[in-house]
Amino acid sequence: MKADLTYGSVASEAAAAADDAARVAGLRIAEVEDIATLTTAAQLMDEVWSNGDAPPLISPSTLKALAHSGGYVAVASSGHEIVGALIGFLGWHRGAVQLHSHILGVSPHRQGRAIGFALKQHQRAWALARDIATITWTFDPLVRRNAYFNLTKLGAAITAYYENFYGDMTDAINSGDESDRVLVEWDLVAPSVAAFSHRRGAEPDIDDVRAHGGSIVLSVADDGAPIAGGPDPSGPLLIQVPEDIVSVRERSPESARRWRRALRATFGRAISDGYAARGMSRSGWYILEHRRG
Repeated sequence: MKADLTYGSVASEAAAAADDAARVAGLRIAEVEDIATLTTAAQLMDEVWSNGDAPPLISPSTLKALAHSGGYVAVASSGHEIVGALIGFLGWHRGAVQLHSHILGVSPHRQGRAIGFALKQHQRAWALARDIATITWTFDPLVRRNAYFNLTKLGAAITAYYENFYGDMTDAINSGDESDRVLVEWDLVAPSVAAFSHRRGAEPDIDDVRAHGGSIVLSVADDGAPIAGGPDPSGPLLIQVPEDIVSVRERSPESARRWRRALRATFGRAISDGYAARGMSRSGWYILEHRRG
């Protein structure tokens, strides 16, 4: 992947990280524009996200328009099989062109094999090669595995909270729930992001955070219910989410709604008060720090 001149060594580093991630995962990752491959990518997205009753998530013709107009449409292939796809479009953020990463899908029988990580590294290198220093996207902050991936695998940060962003959801993963989302900002040129891209980032130590003034704002009770705590505004905030909110929704929609309200009242409030989430532990704790200055 060609590195640009503006970012120099950072773009070269990103290209190397992308190549390494693809090699480790045994993938070939490439931009695509031909309608046959785009049709397969659209079908993959439906396989991952659709509940069978809703209309297609995205059409091949829309993917064609995105790719042709300079957007990001890439697929990951293992042999002759497309096992992942990632879609993004250009936008405007904080006074500069940015890439908004809209949908990531990995074939259900291939999840847990670093395909998503490899696709995101390809996307980072693609953006830097075009003088784009920021990628944004949204996700449901109740989904722990996605939060861990975004913050602790990629080194991104959460900077905004949106209530019911898409309206009530109907897809296979979110059906029946309100669509609260958080905005992720991925600073592609940050040294910390480069470290995560080469798998040198560190998972936060919750005991250490608490020892240095971190206070628990929300945690998971033994019965799985949310427990509100008392934040200390002088230090970091700790907010825990359930291990698998999708299973909670299936077992008890009302329990999932209680979690939605609890997270909105705590996480949403903290973000509006000037905090950002910059890490998550494997045990499901967000670490939020104030963006002072």
